Amino acid sequence: MTKDLTVGKPETVLWKFCIPLFGSVIFQQLYNLADSFVAGKFIGENALASVGNSYEITLIFIAFAFGCNIGCSVIVSQFFGAKNYGEMKTAVYTAMITSAVVCTVLMCLGIGFCDTLLHLIRTPEELFADSKLYLDIYIWGLPFVFFYNIATGVFSALGDSKTPFFFLAASSTANVAVDILFVTAFNMGVAGVAWATFLCQGISCLLAVSVVFLRLRKIHTDVRISGFSVPILKKFLSVAVPSVLQQSFISIGNIIIQGIINGFGAGVIAGYSASVKLNNLVITSFTTLGNGISNYSAQNIGADKLARVKEGFRAGIKLVWLLSIPLFFAYFFAGKRLLSLFMEDSSALALQTGITFLRILSPFYFVISAKLVADGILRGSNMMNKFMITTFTDLILRVGLAIVLSETALGTVGIWFAWPIGWTVAAVLSIMFYKSGKWNQSLS
Repeated sequence: MTKDLTVGKPETVLWKFCIPLFGSVIFQQLYNLADSFVAGKFIGENALASVGNSYEITLIFIAFAFGCNIGCSVIVSQFFGAKNYGEMKTAVYTAMITSAVVCTVLMCLGIGFCDTLLHLIRTPEELFADSKLYLDIYIWGLPFVFFYNIATGVFSALGDSKTPFFFLAASSTANVAVDILFVTAFNMGVAGVAWATFLCQGISCLLAVSVVFLRLRKIHTDVRISGFSVPILKKFLSVAVPSVLQQSFISIGNIIIQGIINGFGAGVIAGYSASVKLNNLVITSFTTLGNGISNYSAQNIGADKLARVKEGFRAGIKLVWLLSIPLFFAYFFAGKRLLSLFMEDSSALALQTGITFLRILSPFYFVISAKLVADGILRGSNMMNKFMITTFTDLILRVGLAIVLSETALGTVGIWFAWPIGWTVAAVLSIMFYKSGKWNQSLS
């Protein structure tokens, strides 16, 4: 099933496309949430801290997979919107080949240097073995992560947000069950958590890629399809590289922050690990909705229907703010109950750390969600230089303030305040760049 996002009422079209994306990312995050839930509930606080500690490093790998997803999705969307199906298929194959090369390089680096990374972030000795074990297994599953991201990028580019949702709903639910089975029945500890994710992601990836090829085969073209194109590779990289840099530098920033937090002990690490997973669930959800807006914008720009981009921005803001309201209330007022899902007999320090983190960040979900909507349009129109400026502004402020404020009397509370400050400044920049965007020059 494909969906032309260039026809129909923009708000209706965008919402129908984005709501399944939101559902998909909720199930996607269940992979990480399930790992933390099972580790904290059935193994112990140190296991929860180990999984959370490793998670910050896995985000570097996810950054590259996400960049390939965005590069493929935007370029394929533009060709699909322009009804250039031959180039569209070539773009898919080019993205897959490029992603395979990138994945291979990252696997080699990960296998060789994961010990070094864990030492660099000052991983406590009691967490080191489990953190390394989790990372080692995760790295061997990287091909599944990359090719699944390419597949979902293609689905989104073709206007199909429902198929990825169905895959993720099934595989994420299975992951929770397999996590619990491996840990409680087979006593596999942290290794069981990692292998469960490896297995479920692998099955989901193979199914998704198979459906992509079946879908492409049904789209008729009269021209000869090339398996690889250098001009398309350049277009792909023009979107993918800034997205990779954005996500990887954010991940590096998060690793630096993790290193600062590790200096406060296992209790703070465990509390941060649980609360940051809940926060990342929200941010990743908004980012995915921003990706949907990128697809919507790219299709309409490819079809030269620029007026619909502006309408899409307004519809996107309305959507993310409606979602921000219940998320704010849940995290601000019910944070203790949510954190208890991950913590079994955890220390008072761990619980209070998580509650404070969520209460400081959750009021600013309205701000960061608006930024990510504007970012979606910047990516969809290939305004990647502006997109990078806003990203690095947020990152530099967040990491710099975390380092400085952690040394004051505020301690960890100072670290948490770095998030909303960075978000606010970057959101102002993103919306300013959107307002001065090149599609507006064609509108009046």
